[in-house]
Amino acid sequence: MIRVLIVDDHSLIREGVKLVLARCPEITTVLEAENGRDALRIIRGCELDLVLLDISMPGGMDGLDVLKQIKYEFPAIPVLMLTMYPEEQYAIRTLKAGASGYLTKQSVPRELINAVGRVLEGKKYISADLGDFLASNMDADTVRPLHATLSDREFQVMTMIVSGKKNREIADEMQLSPKTVSTYLSRIMDKLRVKSVVELTRYAFDYSLVIK
Repeated sequence: MIRVLIVDDHSLIREGVKLVLARCPEITTVLEAENGRDALRIIRGCELDLVLLDISMPGGMDGLDVLKQIKYEFPAIPVLMLTMYPEEQYAIRTLKAGASGYLTKQSVPRELINAVGRVLEGKKYISADLGDFLASNMDADTVRPLHATLSDREFQVMTMIVSGKKNREIADEMQLSPKTVSTYLSRIMDKLRVKSVVELTRYAFDYSLVIK
């Protein structure tokens, strides 16, 4: 009996994933959570074999926060990231934080089934595109881009800013003060050597760090 938890704030996505997982007869129980805090409550209350986790979620905890907490409290539970963000944004960060694989929501159902099967076997799942991306970024001769120096929280704030969100919106979503968001923005701009949000946005597009 395999128990899976889907963590995503969109009910339509959860329903779609459930339909795909229904093709796997060995998966007998599929639980759902729409935010990180509910996910952790469920994980702490029952035995799970796999967590499918989105990155962007409301409630002050994004997928990276939840992933780190899961791996801290329950290191044996495999976590497969299933998100709209392309590999260039979060793949390396989530894999370093302990994720067993990374898939975008544009993946075909067959790929999701293959990924779930591989992760349940205790292996890592890396798509061909992600494999190429990781290989190019781990090449010894490759110069690390400036955004690689950002902390996970700084990176999250940056992606929200370049997607058009205002400081107040970011503060509310991340449960921070506007002043703290402004401090993060200043650090980000210093690290990326840009002088305005316009330059920051241009940088993000140049490195495919924002969904187009």
